[in-house]
Amino acid sequence: MPVLSVLIPYYRHDPAPLLEALLAQASDDVEILLYDDGTADAAVNARLTEIAAAAASPVYLNFAPVNKGRSAARNALFADAKAPWVLFLDADMLPADTQFLERYLTAIKAGKAEIIFGGFQMAKDFTKDTALHHAFSNTSDCLSAAQREIMGPKYVCSSNLAVRRDVLNDRPFDTGFTGWGWEDSEWAARVAGHYRLSHLENPALHLGLEGTEVMLSRFKNSAANYERFTARHPDLAKTLTLYKMKTRLKSVPGQSLMRPPLAALVRADFAPMKLRLLGLKLWRASWYASYDSAAAPQSKTLREERA
Repeated sequence: MPVLSVLIPYYRHDPAPLLEALLAQASDDVEILLYDDGTADAAVNARLTEIAAAAASPVYLNFAPVNKGRSAARNALFADAKAPWVLFLDADMLPADTQFLERYLTAIKAGKAEIIFGGFQMAKDFTKDTALHHAFSNTSDCLSAAQREIMGPKYVCSSNLAVRRDVLNDRPFDTGFTGWGWEDSEWAARVAGHYRLSHLENPALHLGLEGTEVMLSRFKNSAANYERFTARHPDLAKTLTLYKMKTRLKSVPGQSLMRPPLAALVRADFAPMKLRLLGLKLWRASWYASYDSAAAPQSKTLREERA
C-alpha cells in the first residue's frame, strides 16, 4: 500500500512535465493519479499513457469525456486514491527540486500534523501579458514557511497540499463554490480548529501564469465565492485587507464608476507595477462591494449537500 497518493486534476493543461518530474523522484511509497476533466486532448493523453506504461511507480489515468469542474475532478481522484495521505498538485506546477516528494514523506512519517502545505514559487520566465500575475503572486502568495506559519490557514491552497485521508472524509471541500477563488481558504479556515496544520518549506513552481484579461475576469467573477467564504468565516474575513477595502467602497456612492479607469490602469503595461497591482486590488474590491447576494442564485449549504 502506498503512503502517499499524488492527485493531479487537469483541464487545458499538459501535465506530462509534472508527471515526469514526479516519477524521477517517486519511491514505492507513492502512487500518482491524473484526471482529465474533459479536455479530451488526444495528443496529451496519448503522451501520458506512454509515460504511465513505462513508469516504475504506479500511475493511474482517468479521462472524463466532459468537463465537470474542479471539485468533481478532485473528488473523483480522492475516491480512487489508496494511500492514507493525498497530495493535491495543480497540473501547471513543477517540484522546485528533486527532494520534493521525500520531504512530504518525511513530514508525514513524523506525525506532527494532519494537513501540510508546502507553498509555491513563481517561475522566473514571464511575458509582458503575464507580468501582472507574476508580480501579484510574488508579492501576495510566495511566502516562506515561517511567514505562512504566522498566518496559519490564511495562506493555504490546494495547488500543493498534503492532507490525511480521514480529514477530508470528515470535512470535505465545499462543492458549493463554483468557478475560481476562495474555496481553498474556506476549507482551511474550517479545518484549522480541528486538525493540526503545518507549513512546510517545500515549494512547487507555478508555471501557469494568466494574462491580464483573465486576471480582471477572475477577480470580477469571484464575488459570489468571496461572499460564501465571508458568510462562513466572518471573523477571519474581517482581518483581511480586502474586507476593509470592500467595506469602505460599499459606502461610497457611485463607486462602480471607478472601474473603467481602474481597468485601464491594470492594462497599462507601461505603468509602474505597484500602481497596476493597486488598481487590480481596487477593481476586485469594487466588484465585491457591489455584489448582491440576494439577487444571485443560492448555493446549497454544506449540511444540505451532505444530506
